[in-house]
Formats: sequence, structure tokens, C-alpha cells
Amino acid sequence: MRDSEDVTFAGGTLDRAAHLRTDAAALTAMQRQASTRALALWHGKPLLDISEGIEIVWLPLGSPVLKESTTSPIFLGLQNGAPRFAFDVSGWNDPAMDAEAMRQFRDTSRNHHPALPDTQQFIDLRSVMAELPHADAGDAATAKGIFEWHRTHCYCASCGAPSEVSQAGWQRECPECGHRHFPRTDPVVIMLVTNGNDVLLGRSPHWPEGMFSLLAGFMEPGEGIEEAVRREVFEETGVTTGRVSYLSSQPWPFPSSLMIGCHAIATSRDITIDSQEIEAAMWISREDLAESMLGHNPAIAPTRKGSIARFLLDRWLNDTLKD
Repeated sequence: MRDSEDVTFAGGTLDRAAHLRTDAAALTAMQRQASTRALALWHGKPLLDISEGIEIVWLPLGSPVLKESTTSPIFLGLQNGAPRFAFDVSGWNDPAMDAEAMRQFRDTSRNHHPALPDTQQFIDLRSVMAELPHADAGDAATAKGIFEWHRTHCYCASCGAPSEVSQAGWQRECPECGHRHFPRTDPVVIMLVTNGNDVLLGRSPHWPEGMFSLLAGFMEPGEGIEEAVRREVFEETGVTTGRVSYLSSQPWPFPSSLMIGCHAIATSRDITIDSQEIEAAMWISREDLAESMLGHNPAIAPTRKGSIARFLLDRWLNDTLKD
């Protein structure tokens, strides 16, 4: 698609400058530069400013908030030549923390550190992803994804010993067996399945009430993208598909997926759902989907803004889908 990099979290603007990740002297020097800034994340929630819209807060390295970090910072890259880092400040204990809200599909709680202005808060990325500037969304997703990988990969998968952070946060090494580990991304196919004027939507039981979206599923070892699309659609709904074409992709840091958006042409319409995978599925016409997107259909909640599913459905509705 011509506008494929307009997907939220995709098409980031940072120069990742991977060649600097192993340059200890350069990394040390960058942390002394006046132009260096850092993004703070607390339990995966980036620090955002809500005074005029919503945008990332890039803190100077001397900020007291960054002193809450108990781990090494991640080197994100360069922004117009200026170094950018990310710090995990989850060591800060917020007495107002709402643990129950943070476990929800969409965490609406916000957390304010006393050393910061009232307009700067730690906010769940999923809840505001469509409101962030495009570059900010990509930077926040990168930081969230890498910290989540470190949180869940503290031990060597080869021998079980504790591993150590290396390459400015982009690698882990095992001091026992020497095995090296790199950030993991799980490929997921997400399908715009159409049949004439209709599109196939499904619903997962843990989604907000009434929400329907495109079918999706993880790819399996030894499987191509087209194979995965056809398998997932058939497994979840019993619908068979023919031609499959690639449309766009979206890094999805919840926690570590790459959504591979495809267009699949259905060759059957009868639906038999797999209740272990989805709760419901339906064919919906272009006209009825448009009503749903406008909030005029109380039975079908619109797919959330910022997701690749919404991106693809919007373009299908507007007949600007180019595959």
C-alpha cells in the first residue's frame, strides 16, 4: 500500500544508530551531552504530556525521575543527531497505583510523579495510541517493547543461568554458556477477508463488549504468510480463502508482535466458529460497517483507532485499498 507506513507505531523517525550500541566510549560521552534526552516508562507506561494534545516527554538525564531506575538505560538512537535513551523507572512506588485498572484490557489509570508538572503523567500506550503524534507513537512502542523483552527474558534459554544486558539494551548475554539472545518479535497475520461487498469480522471474548475486528493469529514454524492466513481463517470460522496479498504491517508492543496485514478473498461464506479461538464471527456489508464506525450500530462497537485492523477497514470502506 502506498500509505502503509502511516500505520500507528510503524515508520519511526529515529535513526537507531546500531553501530553505536557496542561503542562504550561513545555511549558514555552521549550521556554527558546537553542535547541528550530520555523517555521514562513506569510499568510499561510511557511518560506523556497532556497540556496540548498528547506527546512524549523527553527528560534531561539529570531529571530526578530517572533516578528511580534500577536498570541500565536503553539506547534508542539519534533524533536529528541528538541521543535518545529510555529508562525503566518502575522502581518508583506510586501510592495511588490502581493495580486492578492496570490489569484491564484498556488501562485508563494515570500516574503522576511528584517531581513532575501535573500535565506529565505515565499513561497506558494502548489507551492513547491514536492520539499520539506518529513519531512519538513509534518511539514509545520501541521503548515499551524492548523493556518488556528484558522483563520476561532474564534467564538464558540455553542453560537457565541469569543473563546480562549488553549492546546498550539490544542484546542479552549468558555469562555461563556464552549464548547470546536478541529481542523477540512474534509474527502475526491479520486478515481483511472479503467476499464481494462484505467483510468478515470476528470477536474475541476478552475484548470490550460488542467490539468486532479482523481475524488474526500467530504464524507457526515452517509456515509462509499466505499459508498462515488461509489456515487461521479456516480454523476460526470454517471459511476458505483463495488469493492472499500483503497490504501493510504494524509493530504491536502488547507485548511483542509484528502484525502482518493481508487481504484474502473468500471462496466460501458459511461460518462455523471455533469457540476455543473466538466468540463470534459475521459477514457485514460495507454500508453496515460504515454505520458501525460512526457509532450508529449499538450491537457492533467500532474497531479501536490506531490498530492496523481499523487502518485496513477504513481504507476498504473508502475504496482506497491498493494491494
